[in-house]
Amino acid sequence: MSILLFLIIIMAVIVFIGILNEQIFKLQGDIALLLFTVVIALVLVVLKAVIPEGSITGFIEGLGEFGFEEYLMDGALCFMLFAGAGKVNMGKFRQNLRPICLLALLSTMLSSFIYGGLFYLIALLFGIPMDIWMCILLGCVVSPTDPIAATGILNKIGLSKSVCSVIENESLFNDGTGVTLFIFIRSIVMNSGKSNFFVLMGREVLGAVAVALVVSFLMFRLMKLTKDPVRYILISLLTVALVYVICEHLGFSGVIASVVCGMYYSYAMDKMERRVVVVDPHDFYKDFWEILESILNAVLFVMIGLLVLNVSVSRFAAVLIPASIVILIASRAAGVFMSSVLTGRHIPGNYSLTEFVTLMTWAALKGGLSLALAMGTKEYLSAEVYDVFINVTYISIFFTVLVQGLTVGKVYKELEKHKLERQKGARA
Repeated sequence: MSILLFLIIIMAVIVFIGILNEQIFKLQGDIALLLFTVVIALVLVVLKAVIPEGSITGFIEGLGEFGFEEYLMDGALCFMLFAGAGKVNMGKFRQNLRPICLLALLSTMLSSFIYGGLFYLIALLFGIPMDIWMCILLGCVVSPTDPIAATGILNKIGLSKSVCSVIENESLFNDGTGVTLFIFIRSIVMNSGKSNFFVLMGREVLGAVAVALVVSFLMFRLMKLTKDPVRYILISLLTVALVYVICEHLGFSGVIASVVCGMYYSYAMDKMERRVVVVDPHDFYKDFWEILESILNAVLFVMIGLLVLNVSVSRFAAVLIPASIVILIASRAAGVFMSSVLTGRHIPGNYSLTEFVTLMTWAALKGGLSLALAMGTKEYLSAEVYDVFINVTYISIFFTVLVQGLTVGKVYKELEKHKLERQKGARA
């Protein structure tokens, strides 16, 4: 299947689902895309089963085989992270720096190991052929919250700026922790674990930050030499792509580098706001990145849905579906709780510990990065274990996006009511 034909199909699905949702269902846009694309994919699976082998079945298989991992990891991811980081409120970020760092670093590590330990008990109980390190590797895949899902969905449900800032910034930074931990545990699974995690983490993070700051500083100097807003856009595109490629080549975290790059440009653009108002009165720069983020986000959710076409259902599916959901929630809650205890009185939003843990657990959405990591295990895991990884990752994405994503607004409102009642009781 040609790239152009695939893009036509993707755009047609996005437009069709978007109009259908706007006119009838009125769900949050990204959730609707994922939900109805999965429905379309399941219909195609049925057609593939009943229609004799031929060009139509080949066409259906081609839809699910189109390079999702390459699209995300080698293409869209850096631009989506840059766009998301460009909307970070620097004041709120500095204000909530401690809880953000604890959640992004400690919570992700704890959740990954707790998930792995609990899943290992399930594996022993039901005879799933996975050792403890494979289970922890699976924890590394599903534990990091997804910045793309977070910025695409949580911004639109009415959360306060302070709380939204913590959730978004944790999502933006914890992927670096998750990916680094994934690389480290993967080396153990592949019997090549010679590196120290903290050395690896330090190298990935510090190297990424250094590259991002140096390249962003140099490239931003070019911005000051032009008064063309279109050239602003091209320079920003070039900067984040260059930063990502350099970091991936040097073994640093391209994820963290893209986030730092986006935050640098946001800060630097704000500093020369007077010039931008004159040079770019129509806000071409901001509008471009917002539109690009929306388009790439929509394509990502549709591709996640279409990948269902080529998912093999594990023979342990009946166990995996309930177990993975329970373990996912429990491990996330435990990780957030332990991290939040260390924040002391610095819990954002004036929440109690229980309220904050509940919100951060339910707002932890998973997305494309988890799926890309899971797909990357195919070359060194057995077919049966790989199916478990893909099944669990899909269950995690569907549950968090479709169930938690649709209800997190209601959870937030209930927690706000509880907080208000608690504060009234304290004053009485």
